[in-house]
Amino acid sequence: MRTSAIMRPVLAGVLVSLMAFSAGPAAAQAEKAETQADTYRLLDLFGDVFERVRAQYVEKPSDEELIEAAISGMLRSLDPHSSYLNPKNFRDMQVQTRGEFGGLGIEVTMESGLIKVVSPIDDTPAFRAGIEAGDLISHLDGEPVMGLSLNEAVEKMRGPVGSDIRLTVRREGREPFDVKITRAVVKIQSVKSRLEGEVGYLRITSFTEQTESGVKRAMNTFHQELGDKMQGVVLDLRNNPGGLLDQAVAVSDAFLDQGEIVSTGSPRRPEETQRFNARPGDLADGLPLVVLINTGSASASEIVAGALQDHRRAIILGTKSFGKGSVQTIMPLSGRGAMRLTTARYYTPSGKSIQTIGISPDIEVKQAKVEILNTPQRRREADLRGALDRKDQNGNPQTGDEEKPESSDGADGAEDGDGDAAAPVDYQLARALDLLRGLSLFNQRIAK
Repeated sequence: MRTSAIMRPVLAGVLVSLMAFSAGPAAAQAEKAETQADTYRLLDLFGDVFERVRAQYVEKPSDEELIEAAISGMLRSLDPHSSYLNPKNFRDMQVQTRGEFGGLGIEVTMESGLIKVVSPIDDTPAFRAGIEAGDLISHLDGEPVMGLSLNEAVEKMRGPVGSDIRLTVRREGREPFDVKITRAVVKIQSVKSRLEGEVGYLRITSFTEQTESGVKRAMNTFHQELGDKMQGVVLDLRNNPGGLLDQAVAVSDAFLDQGEIVSTGSPRRPEETQRFNARPGDLADGLPLVVLINTGSASASEIVAGALQDHRRAIILGTKSFGKGSVQTIMPLSGRGAMRLTTARYYTPSGKSIQTIGISPDIEVKQAKVEILNTPQRRREADLRGALDRKDQNGNPQTGDEEKPESSDGADGAEDGDGDAAAPVDYQLARALDLLRGLSLFNQRIAK
């Protein structure tokens, strides 16, 4: 039975209403008559295709699936980050921003038809399996991902807790290889902290509803345990895929006393430009701050790094970040899920867009493996026969400040006294700690 006479006006009416709402009354009135005519013809074309598929496709399709597929395709054609969320995916997304969800533990996007890993999330199945930022996933359980939407690919990666999935991974410099990962409930601890001697270490894995409060608790702990002895703070944003904009603003504000943090806007709607400014109060009390970033640092992470870099509040160390300079808005669709739509670009305080180029570190330090070299033991002055004794300026024997063997906290990757290998060194973190300790020593000397 043909129903085009009934369906076509309904579809056209809904779509035209949406267009008028999004464009605004002023823009709608300004459109030329011929443009309106073209739009109606295109909507009529859509209705015609819809009806032909319903009537003539080899198997009877679901109207719901056809409409959702059309919406999904429309959004997917805009950019890699706009998408349609069916009711289930919308619920999953809401759970994820609260800090707990099921799956593998990777933030992904699409690139050239393949799944690209933005970053693995700390302490998740994907992280433990060795998945790295920048990896491309070409097959899921042997089935190619080419042709799938991002949501479809993500849905295939989800599954019952305890079940396995095999990912075929393409990594620069290697032949494609398979990785088997066991699905699990992923619980994100947004903020992790510890003391590295007299330096506070803050690791933010993603920007969720828990982030601001976690940073404040950690900084309070640092001040309570170290007091005036604290030399500075390392803020680790490596492999942080981003998250909530308001949390990125809050974390930036935590270390800034004043000034703009970020602005968001669209050339189509300049009147809707938003500017977020810092309020007085620096949780680190002006102590040196080093921010660690890498290619897995994206979106909200780049907002924080960009704000602290532009205000010269922190030294950015590591490698160039991911380069996602756009803002997505989640728009619920009256009981039919939601759509994630790119609605603005964001700009660092200097007015710079980092879209596709990322944040460049002030000091580039690539991750590296550190090994102790077994160099021949060289003779020193004290080993020479007849070497002069150490005396002060009055000729008296000088005591104290005897040479002591260098201590090791395991950061150099050496073995301990029992012959057990220490944990692998985090080279970028080690350089950040060296930098902060050097700055602290320098500041102490010039203060004397």
